[in-house]
Amino acid sequence: MSFTLAIHGGAGTILKSSMTADKEKAYTQALAEALRIGEQILSSNGTSLDAVEAAVISLENCPLFNAGKGSVFNATGGHEMDASIMEGQHLMAGAVSLVEGLKNPIQLARMVMEKSEHVFLAGKGALDFAQRMNATFEKPEYFHDEFRYNQWQRIKDSDHFQLDHSEEKDRKFGTVGAVALDVHGNIAAATSTGGMTNKRFGRVGDSPMIGAGTYANNTTCAVSCTGSGEFFIRGVVAYDVSCLMEYKGLSLQAACDEVIHQRLLKINGDGGLIAVDTKGNIALPFNTEGMYRASVRSGEKAEVLIYK
Repeated sequence: MSFTLAIHGGAGTILKSSMTADKEKAYTQALAEALRIGEQILSSNGTSLDAVEAAVISLENCPLFNAGKGSVFNATGGHEMDASIMEGQHLMAGAVSLVEGLKNPIQLARMVMEKSEHVFLAGKGALDFAQRMNATFEKPEYFHDEFRYNQWQRIKDSDHFQLDHSEEKDRKFGTVGAVALDVHGNIAAATSTGGMTNKRFGRVGDSPMIGAGTYANNTTCAVSCTGSGEFFIRGVVAYDVSCLMEYKGLSLQAACDEVIHQRLLKINGDGGLIAVDTKGNIALPFNTEGMYRASVRSGEKAEVLIYK
């Protein structure tokens, strides 16, 4: 039995012309490292759940991505993070939203799945649960990134919000995620994000929502999304891919293309997703200029890509 792993670090207006060689190298290395960590687990007969969690932790710990350490600033200068995880064998899932000070939100999402009776915890209650579970917390300085801070400074007293790295003219959705198939034939998906710069009113995107930003089902596929969250929620994107496979008999690639290049565009949504099925197929569609992504299949060379 073989294994498959794919990861993403966000989609959007990612142009080679505006990327320095050093920055491109840094992104490529960070993606390759997260992929290597997940692949190591899968090649040692580990579970898809362990692999997606470990890959996402690696991305959360890297300040280049809008999740964990690299999370953007909200309207009050804090960092509100969201994450979710799901496994395809028993359809077990865990999610957290609006958590602050937590080093690795994806770990808490898994704790919700495995150590509570619930699927989704948010805000203060989620943090109370995290303390009970002895989750790792960090001081505000840990999350302070100069690039993110300057982004926030430009728009902080306005009604505007921004998606991750975007300048006024371009948009980037800095979510991270991973999907995997293990040698036991089980699939899993995980997604984590710091949300939108200058977000207010406790805004929640698609990343922690099971069926919108994350979904896994052994009968179909595992999906992790990145994009303009409001549209992914309205389109129930992750579950929509699974539905097209289950009820219409579409292949993984055909289902992903239908959702990202047809249905999402109809409601003016932009972004992308990564997906694997139980046959080991991978799909990495996006309707933006780029998506930070990487994938590997057992016995094959890893692939790391940024642009179209």
